[in-house]
Amino acid sequence: MFWRACPDLGSLREESFRWRRPGVRAVMMREFGPPEVLEPAEVAEVRAGPDEVVIGVEFANVTFVETQVRAGRPPHPSMLPALPAILGNGVGGTVSDSSPWSGLQVVASLNGTGGYAERAVTTASQLIRIPDGLATRDAVALLADGRTALALVEAAGGGVGTLLVQVARRAGARVVALAGQQRKLALARDLGADVTVDYSRDGWERQVRDAVGEVDVVFDGVGGDIGLAAFGLLGAGGRFCPFGMASGRFAPVTPELAQDRQVTVRTGAGGNPAHLAALARMALAEAAAGRLRPVIGQEFELAGAARAHAAIEARKTVGKTLLTVP
Repeated sequence: MFWRACPDLGSLREESFRWRRPGVRAVMMREFGPPEVLEPAEVAEVRAGPDEVVIGVEFANVTFVETQVRAGRPPHPSMLPALPAILGNGVGGTVSDSSPWSGLQVVASLNGTGGYAERAVTTASQLIRIPDGLATRDAVALLADGRTALALVEAAGGGVGTLLVQVARRAGARVVALAGQQRKLALARDLGADVTVDYSRDGWERQVRDAVGEVDVVFDGVGGDIGLAAFGLLGAGGRFCPFGMASGRFAPVTPELAQDRQVTVRTGAGGNPAHLAALARMALAEAAAGRLRPVIGQEFELAGAARAHAAIEARKTVGKTLLTVP
């Protein structure tokens, strides 16, 4: 046994939290603010109501949007939860109640809150069984991004994030991948991108034009000025699909600008809940069959949710970020 001199308070808090188990472990947010407002806590045992189930959470997805909600600056004010709150939307684990789903490995969306916890409640209709041969962590990584990718592909022939490259390549497209870090560009090349371009460097638009000329489809996960510049690479008849706003805002592409450029804009995954669930099941099946590979760049224990948020905001993450519940 050894002792570490002068441990930081955050580490002590995480260690204490890890071993306190009389209630349900969770990460609570009592105010909006920096990552440090996410604090380990014990909450009351969750109970399933009519048509609900309890999931013993093994993995929870952490998204950029959740960092915006935590900071009190979500894309839309309606996304702000009442405080105190437990963030977290996508989770995966084992159904731990006495319902017909008991003992099954599942993933589920929680309508935006409740995922950063040891156990979570959701309606049975939200459950998606994990296919045999697919790891729970991979299923959680694919739950939201997988359905978004397939929805966009269905509409416009591409995908989202690291999944975009794989799905577009499988569809026969020539893929140009943009990123602001060399390791992300290397990952895109490994996944099959034909051309990779660093958009943090001046003149990146010219580099794309020199390589491929005009493009047919743009999938924009950055937004802001980068997204607007990418929109400018489209030719007449092209399609612009914004699905994220890593810059803090969506690309300022107005309907008038799109019409003037003869470009179709397709926003988000779209579809009703049943359609989105079907797309998620399809994404999991594709992964189980080895045709789609989620990229999980980093995992943090549940008590380290604040560190996960800080890493995402500092752009130190690659691919998906997950919380694990040991």
